[in-house]
Amino acid sequence: MTLMCIPVGGDIGVEIHPDTDQCIRVEAGRAIVRMGACKDKLEHCHQLAAGDTVFVPCGTWHNICNVGSSPLKLSSIYVPPHHPRGTIHRTKAEAERAEH
Repeated sequence: MTLMCIPVGGDIGVEIHPDTDQCIRVEAGRAIVRMGACKDKLEHCHQLAAGDTVFVPCGTWHNICNVGSSPLKLSSIYVPPHHPRGTIHRTKAEAERAEH
């Protein structure tokens, strides 16, 4: 499980997990989730609010954008786990550096 805090106007960045399903829940704030089979064509778009959950199947490109006026707080469960136990990334930039 990961916890994320996305600033107003920010996003998680377009990403794909080839071997990992992901379940994302909005804990606080408002968001737009975009998903699709191609990185440049995220055709499925849905608004999310606190309490909403979205399932992202493995191999699906996706992005979540904060469209609210306060920080967006998300929890995410990966199956199988995507990050080693105890991993902490304090910023999006730190997380991106760790993945490359």
